[in-house]
Amino acid sequence: MWFLTYISYLAIIVQLIFITIAIAAGLYYLAELVEEYSSIAKKCIWWTNTAVTVLYLLLWLFENFPTHMVGFGILAQISHFCILRHFPCVSLISLEFVAAVILLVLNHYFAFQYFAAVHYVFSEVVAYFVLWLWLVPFALFVSLSANDSVLPTITEQSGTYDFIFVNFERRNLLCFLDADVVSNYFSKKRKYGLLTFFNYAKESLLPVRTKKIF
Repeated sequence: MWFLTYISYLAIIVQLIFITIAIAAGLYYLAELVEEYSSIAKKCIWWTNTAVTVLYLLLWLFENFPTHMVGFGILAQISHFCILRHFPCVSLISLEFVAAVILLVLNHYFAFQYFAAVHYVFSEVVAYFVLWLWLVPFALFVSLSANDSVLPTITEQSGTYDFIFVNFERRNLLCFLDADVVSNYFSKKRKYGLLTFFNYAKESLLPVRTKKIF
């Protein structure tokens, strides 16, 4: 009996490893999609945020959830709308981003406090956390990688302005530059996105494949 028990524990560990790899691969694919189609990603997040706001109102009407939980939840969605105004340029130290993080923590605290006092089925609790608390913040977290490829629009050097017009959809780039602003911008810009993290992990952990020349 003990042998099969220990083997089952080993099987659970193997399953967790495969699940982790699958989640990481999915996040990497989503980050690449967001970086390639940032305008479509913005629309998807906007509509998702709108749907979650409506769900908060329906939750208050049909389930009699506490008013403070619904109110702080709607405030969190408003902060997400403020973040989307400058998407994909998301600053981690901006007021709306800091407010969204604080509201996320408060909403988790209110949720744990409420579900500890009022009994709900486990599936309903999971549904609340996934749809109301995690869906939009997770989408914004994955979309942070799109900020790595944002070009500056106006730069100032020696009292003159250099204008850069970029059309990502048609791949047209019209530049009026006195200096190499774009290459200098990318060389000095520090990247913190999810896709940058995965690329760094891939280069650090995975072996480099070299092609044989015959």
